[in-house]
Amino acid sequence: MNRRIKTLTGILLALIFTVDAEAQKNLGQLPPLFCKAYIEVNIGSINYPFGAASIEPGYSYLSTEVPHTAVRLILLGYDFTKNFSVRVSYMRPVRWVKYDYTLDGDLSMQPRARTIWMNEAGLFAKRQFHLNKSFSVYTEGGFNIITRHGFSDEAGPVVSHAKFSSPAVGAGVKYHVGDHWGLSLSTLASPGNRKYKQPYTTFVGTGFSYNFLPFNERQLAKTIKRGYIFPKQILQFGFATNVLGYSVNNAVSSNKFPIFWGGDAQVHHGFSFTYQRNVFHGARAFALDWGANASFWTTDIKKDNFYTLSLFPVFKVMLFHSKPMDAYFYYSVAGPTYISKTILDDNRMGEHFTFQDNMGTGVYFGAKRNYNAEIRIGHYSNGNLYPYNEAAKIPLTFCFGYAFQ
Repeated sequence: MNRRIKTLTGILLALIFTVDAEAQKNLGQLPPLFCKAYIEVNIGSINYPFGAASIEPGYSYLSTEVPHTAVRLILLGYDFTKNFSVRVSYMRPVRWVKYDYTLDGDLSMQPRARTIWMNEAGLFAKRQFHLNKSFSVYTEGGFNIITRHGFSDEAGPVVSHAKFSSPAVGAGVKYHVGDHWGLSLSTLASPGNRKYKQPYTTFVGTGFSYNFLPFNERQLAKTIKRGYIFPKQILQFGFATNVLGYSVNNAVSSNKFPIFWGGDAQVHHGFSFTYQRNVFHGARAFALDWGANASFWTTDIKKDNFYTLSLFPVFKVMLFHSKPMDAYFYYSVAGPTYISKTILDDNRMGEHFTFQDNMGTGVYFGAKRNYNAEIRIGHYSNGNLYPYNEAAKIPLTFCFGYAFQ
């Protein structure tokens, strides 16, 4: 276990300190990685003909409801050339597939309804062909990691859990609105898998993309002229406690205001050590940091002790600037994390790999903005990469830090 901790810690620190040297010299410019990067959002229809073939022996299939609305996100695409890129995608339906079934031979059993959850995360290579200045067509190929969370009844699994990789191919047409924006119509398909009783999947959707481009000299000069101080590095100590309950967590993860996530396992208290390094900031409103974090937690019910090691991005928006302080709101999502225990208060976290998410607000203060105070909430989950994902909820965490250039 000690070897694992040392290895992961070394990797995290190496990644933090190998941020491109040129980007560190000019923090007003986008890092080179982002200068050829893009994101994409697609909304459309997913189809997978779930039915009797996916039901395990011992149960009688009655019917299936397959909601078709789905979202496919290109979390990060990178253009190696004008016509070739690699992209990471995530796709899921808005609502889950529902099964109606009964137990074999039990005529008195009322029909029951349960849902299965399914997500697809993939890596793809994309080849683009430009028809003219405004239109292009493309093909893509790669693989998806398909995760299915099934369900059980008295006689055992009704639809089994599954996790496997599958090839996938797609194609699309794109209208380039300008240098940054594009509109697209696309499709993606992957075959079924008999071993896991998984039907084929097809997706057809439409959406938009945004390309990140380097800032020009005029924009860079504006950034410098504003005179805002964005600390290059921050060291923080944080203490989390549920003394004030979980009302903030619950409020921002409710159906009425769903901008964050909760969790079945609740942390009672904990503390963390964090290092953050700025890699980009705008003229005044936006900053991007990378961070590394080691945290130690105790759960609320069984007092399970566990620790986490994380590497994460931080997106900060400056709320206001004044002489005594600068205030900001920040959001950190999908930080790769090692979690030491996979069962917390009898809730299954999945595997030791998970993601860290944080949301909070804070201030820099002092003449040179050398001091930092922050309050945040947190969340650990594997994003449904594994069949089990009951997640952990981190209550209010109070942080104090020292910022330096």
